[in-house]
Amino acid sequence: MTKDRQLYKLILSILTFIVIAMIGLQLLSSWTQPQAQGQLNLYESDLLLQASTWQETNEGEPGSSPLLENLWGDSDPVQQALKNYQKIRTSADATRQRLQESDPKQSAASEAFINELDLRLGLLYAHSGQVQEAISTWTPLSEASSSPENQRAETAAVLNGLWSDPPQLLPQAQQQLQSHLKGWFRYQSLSQLYQLQQRQDTLTVLRTQEHDAAEQALSRLAAVQVFPAIGGLTGVGILVFWLVQFAVKKRQGKPESSLATQEGTSEQEAEKVEEGQIEVGQITPEDPPPVARSGLAATVRWPVTTIWQVMVVWFAAFFCVSFVLPAVLYIAGAKPETFGARGQAYLALIQYSLLMGVGFSILYLSLKPFLAKPLKWLPLRWQGSWFTWGLSGYLAALPLVIVISLLNQKLLQNQGGGNPLLEIILNSHDTLSMGLLLFMVAVLAPLFEEVLFRGFFLTSLSRYLPMWGAIGLSGFVFAIAHLNLSDILPLTVLGCMLGFVYTRSQNLLASMLLHGLWNSGSFIGLIILGSSVS
Repeated sequence: MTKDRQLYKLILSILTFIVIAMIGLQLLSSWTQPQAQGQLNLYESDLLLQASTWQETNEGEPGSSPLLENLWGDSDPVQQALKNYQKIRTSADATRQRLQESDPKQSAASEAFINELDLRLGLLYAHSGQVQEAISTWTPLSEASSSPENQRAETAAVLNGLWSDPPQLLPQAQQQLQSHLKGWFRYQSLSQLYQLQQRQDTLTVLRTQEHDAAEQALSRLAAVQVFPAIGGLTGVGILVFWLVQFAVKKRQGKPESSLATQEGTSEQEAEKVEEGQIEVGQITPEDPPPVARSGLAATVRWPVTTIWQVMVVWFAAFFCVSFVLPAVLYIAGAKPETFGARGQAYLALIQYSLLMGVGFSILYLSLKPFLAKPLKWLPLRWQGSWFTWGLSGYLAALPLVIVISLLNQKLLQNQGGGNPLLEIILNSHDTLSMGLLLFMVAVLAPLFEEVLFRGFFLTSLSRYLPMWGAIGLSGFVFAIAHLNLSDILPLTVLGCMLGFVYTRSQNLLASMLLHGLWNSGSFIGLIILGSSVS
């Protein structure tokens, strides 16, 4: 048995080294990618620009709007957007230069993104009275001759002509602007065109359309800014209440949590099962723990090597599924990157379902020697205050994650990558695709990830670590599993809040609810931003 166990640990060690190397390579690769937050900031800037025209086009309300003043304060929204676009443009240019030699394909994508930014930057300059800056921004783009950039080059030429002195109205100018500009940028360019053409009736219709679009932008801004702000303030109140409650309990000499583990260990008995000295089934969920313990830790009957085995094998399976399925599609002649929104959604759902199936199988087979009914061991109970814990945990996580995300963005300078699903969600308007992805992130992800990271990993760690250590380590591994540098700090904080809610409620339903609310809120916010400019 000793030789078999040594071989088992050797294989597990080699697999661990491979998994750590793969994780390291993925994180390193993500450093060269722009953060998704940068793109989200652009969408929010565009939404704010569109909303800012509400006052200009609302003839019945000549005064200022308190709501609008609260949304952008004393600053001019155009100047705010201009600074934001300049910042993102500088960051994108630095990314392109880094990628020119290492990844020509990504460098070309970065070039296209920069050209799109330049179209909009020029309009922001022109609206701010900096016409020469606008023309200087559009001119290099209008002279581009590469095939993929022809449409942007033609649009830049049209814009250049509209703000030149004297103006030059190119053929098909209206069609070009309507097809290749969106939101505030489309209305500004068309307004300039119609004024030069002296089409007053058409300009009046455009103003009416712009007013309607501004009203829609205001409601969307309320959804993506006002509602989260209210939730964040409520969360601050909940955090203060928890801190006061903790201080009162500490002063009264009461233990903070009934989950603290006591001295003693059941590892010897667990290892005997693993080595075959005790028959499978002799230890059952109904048996009392070998040593008196409390809370979740009392249910853990397996050694540290079992925790190690489950997590390492799952990460290995994760990489296998992530690489094997696209490889099979390529061999079959299908290219996943050419799939439409619906195809990408189906692929993501199939891939995640496979990961779930493999993950649950690993967990079941690993715990079977120690528990007669492994799945029934999980603390899932409909009774109790799990709903209150889940909802309050979600609200409390809002201010913490928002603050950490802002700090993280400054530290990483908009680098570190992001979830690949963000691009699909932002750019797709297909109802079925959105429904499939929402089901995946709001139902499947909370179910599986809470079972793995909180139900198994955190609970297992609580047998061998202080509870705060188990919560912190499980939260960090949860963040690492998303394989983006930009996600590590925010998701570690979120993972710790998930762990806190789980250990306090001793019910996986609480952390599943928190996780589902978080993913749903993020998803809906992305849909609102993605549909905000049309």
